[in-house]
Amino acid sequence: MSGYSTIGYELRDRVALVTLNRPDRLNALTAQVFAEMTAAIDQGLAGGARAVVLTGAGRAFCSGADLQDRSIDPSDLGAMIDAAYNPFARKLAALDVPVITAVNGLAAGAGCGLALIGDISVMARSAYLVLAFVNIGLVPDAGATWLVAKGAGRTKALEMALLGEKLTAGDALSAGLVTRVVDDEAVLDEALAIARKLAAGPSVAIGMIRKQVAAALTASFDETLEVERANQRMAGQTADFREAVAAFAQKRAPKFTGS
Repeated sequence: MSGYSTIGYELRDRVALVTLNRPDRLNALTAQVFAEMTAAIDQGLAGGARAVVLTGAGRAFCSGADLQDRSIDPSDLGAMIDAAYNPFARKLAALDVPVITAVNGLAAGAGCGLALIGDISVMARSAYLVLAFVNIGLVPDAGATWLVAKGAGRTKALEMALLGEKLTAGDALSAGLVTRVVDDEAVLDEALAIARKLAAGPSVAIGMIRKQVAAALTASFDETLEVERANQRMAGQTADFREAVAAFAQKRAPKFTGS
């Protein structure tokens, strides 16, 4: 048992598996869901997790905000974003371990943002994305505007946000929004396999890579060169780099310790 009421949590092979677990509500988001996801990730990191997998229970990944959540003040939707949505998105972005999303079904609204926030996103063939905000008179949140615009470009972002139509897994892959599309029954196994590979890798370098790429999206070429130099200096001082050099000389696979 995970000890949580709205999510599931497991630690497997240094991978923290966090599962949205409100299938009767299509895993809709509430303040409690965000609080429990945050706590689960912290629990995983404290327990030695070197990767995080986020998925959903049942037939949906996440249907977005639960409009029946009593903690939402309808007169000020920005308050909930300040209290829960943005802190969680920033937390994932700031992690020193990779995040993999296993998009097992519908990912709508803020759920679309969660699906795309992974460093690696694995999507079930029958799953789909939809920026449904416009259909109820709202605007994208949970980072979805940035994630779609950066991943697929201005034209696709505007099409998705203005029309609020479904985007199939195949089209999401073609648009550059997700990493892989697999058969429905394989989505979690594929995500976990990727997570295990990353968890067994050089964790310090992996943490710097994810932040280095994020920084490059808004930096100039010259600024990126400076970041690369600084990160390479730090990476070159890690035990994992020394182990990789020794393993190469000895013609064996390196055994990374994440230090």
